[in-house]
Amino acid sequence: MLLFDGVCNLCNSAVQYVIRNDHQEAISFASLQSNFGRQVLSENQFDTTSLKTVLYIKNGEIYAKSSAILALKKDLGGWHNLLLIFWMVPAFLRDFVYDVIAKNRYKVFGIREECYLPTPELTKRFIQD
Repeated sequence: MLLFDGVCNLCNSAVQYVIRNDHQEAISFASLQSNFGRQVLSENQFDTTSLKTVLYIKNGEIYAKSSAILALKKDLGGWHNLLLIFWMVPAFLRDFVYDVIAKNRYKVFGIREECYLPTPELTKRFIQD
């Protein structure tokens, strides 16, 4: 499951990318702004107000920031596995780059008026409140 900032254009583009490349349709989605997303954040001691992280949950393990991106890429497989070399970079360095992007994402990529709404075909992959 991928939890993302539902009003961030960069995050929404990333979700669209995952949908196109998750050929087994194994990954589900929820916005961090949803009741479900806020509950997951709260239960796992993440800040429920800043929404500056993406979370990827698999088999009960929660990955955040750059680790979430790398774990997601691993599950997408194929050429995405080439990026797994970045696991060798210390998390504090990967997360520094992640934080710089997260801090500037609205300025660079813009913001939506409302959270992403899936098409009827994709609704089953999105956790709704």
